[in-house]
Amino acid sequence: MQSTDQYQKRRLISSYFSVVMSIGAVLFVVGFLGILLFNSAKVVAHFKEQIAFTIFINDTAKPIEIKQLQKSLQLRKETKSIRFVSKEEAAETHANDIGEDFMEFLGYNPLLSSVDVYFKAEYVDPAFLAQLKANFEERPYVNEVYFDQPLLTLLDENINKLTKVFLFLSALFVFIAILLINSSIRLSVYSKRLIIKTMQLVGATKRFIRWPFIWQHLLLGFYGALLATLGLGGLLYQIDLRYPILQVLSNPVELGMVFGGIFAIGILITAGSTFLATSRYLNLTTDAVQ
Repeated sequence: MQSTDQYQKRRLISSYFSVVMSIGAVLFVVGFLGILLFNSAKVVAHFKEQIAFTIFINDTAKPIEIKQLQKSLQLRKETKSIRFVSKEEAAETHANDIGEDFMEFLGYNPLLSSVDVYFKAEYVDPAFLAQLKANFEERPYVNEVYFDQPLLTLLDENINKLTKVFLFLSALFVFIAILLINSSIRLSVYSKRLIIKTMQLVGATKRFIRWPFIWQHLLLGFYGALLATLGLGGLLYQIDLRYPILQVLSNPVELGMVFGGIFAIGILITAGSTFLATSRYLNLTTDAVQ
């Protein structure tokens, strides 16, 4: 008799453990997709802010004109940073890139001084930069203005596609989470169907029978969500250590929304699934339960 009780106890613990692990695994994936969705905008912003808006300056430009240009650019609300590149520095960089000193062959330096402007991500737009390009090229000391318009256009076109893909995947995995958690809980409740029917036969109300199951699985949902958040938190910490430029831990509001969503999904799905599963067996006849 004691060995049977121990067997049943181990079986019950194993059942609970499998439910918690199932819930934790699917919620971990859902949470990770949520983090990717939030951080996709940061990644796009980072790439946008690496696109240089380069203003090439004629050799005849006066030093005061160059300084005024730099000052005006620095004061613009759209500007993140600027960098002046002299023609000597440009020549040295170009020589390093091609692996030979081209000025020895030409006898002079054909390159121009330039100002590289890096704008804040929200202002890096093809229309805005094209208008700015036209405005600066009207100045007599400006030789040419260049920015990588094809790259920027391609980046803009892919932002919406990327966001839609992440939204679709997040919705898909939430749906999968609902199915898997529901299946795990139904199996757990199924193993106690005879207990449910026995309690009902001795006069217990549906509410009295249902509540302990709901409370028990709410705890399992909480533990599963806790397991998922701990795993996700550890993964994000490692990502932040290895790739600090991504700043995945820099926004506590976004992290709070993701972790809160994990707990909400875990608890709501377990509560709803347990309610439906117990209701199913409460409404069955005694013969149908066997």
